[in-house]
Amino acid sequence: MMLDAGDRLLVTGATGFLGSHLIPVLQERYPQTHIIGVCSGDYDLLDPREVEAMFAKLNPTIVLHLAAYSGGIEANRMFPADFFHRNLLLMENVFHACATRRVRKLIYPMGGCSYPNTAVSPIDESQMWNGYPVGTSAGYSMAKKMGLVAAEAYRQQHGLNSVVLVPGNMYGEYDNYHPRDSHVIPGLIRRFYEAKVQGLPSVACWGTGKPTRDFVYAGDVARLFPFFMENDAEHGPVNISSGTTTRISELTSLIAELTGYKGQLVWDTSKPDGQIHKIFGVEKLHALGLSCDTPLRDGLKRTIDWFVANVDKPGAVRL
Repeated sequence: MMLDAGDRLLVTGATGFLGSHLIPVLQERYPQTHIIGVCSGDYDLLDPREVEAMFAKLNPTIVLHLAAYSGGIEANRMFPADFFHRNLLLMENVFHACATRRVRKLIYPMGGCSYPNTAVSPIDESQMWNGYPVGTSAGYSMAKKMGLVAAEAYRQQHGLNSVVLVPGNMYGEYDNYHPRDSHVIPGLIRRFYEAKVQGLPSVACWGTGKPTRDFVYAGDVARLFPFFMENDAEHGPVNISSGTTTRISELTSLIAELTGYKGQLVWDTSKPDGQIHKIFGVEKLHALGLSCDTPLRDGLKRTIDWFVANVDKPGAVRL
């Protein structure tokens, strides 16, 4: 599917984490194409009337629907119904508008947390419906997972051409560094940076450090979107990750090194480790001739350099 100057690319959640990586990729690849980024302050995507007004005004031909209502574990535990309700509406309202407005292509990413809690690593796409997600974020995870149902339903009834992507554990510039809502990498970066600045002799780390995870640089994820916009080889789900195994203890030591923290790492084994192994299968991605290749050290250095350069600028870093 070729894109030209007549196409209008609509990116929801354009100022979010992934959106901040994606917009420059689109601008570089499609310099003659009209790219429209919208965020929560522009339209209320929870309201179908505002979604309809947005589509009527902007008239997109291709939609990349990144907008989501997300938060950390504690927020998910306190407000599971909000996470379910809002993400379900965000998904359904945009899918429905894309179908009725005859959008040429819809790209919809969902999180790897939607896989069953009992999924066996490496987690390939065939395991998606084998069980229920982890309970602490099930409201969010199941609402996002309904995008798979919507994609098939709207394809069958309306012919909507869509693809569902499943990015792994993303990290990179523009992430959320709030201590309550951040994921492991931005949380550790902030903790070690502040410990260095304050001269703290030690930093407490949760658990044993034994769990393994699969991390993917957000810039790598963003660079793969054009392939799925231009090709109909897959409707999804397709895992977008590195497929590389990293022990949490190794990750922690590497972040301490790259932030320049030289104090002691103290593992608090009274805290839970969580799921011991969570690695995403990327055979389907590789079969398409695609991969996420940024080495963890390189991606972390870019992320930390950006954080340090921006942490003291008001509003530049989500703290």
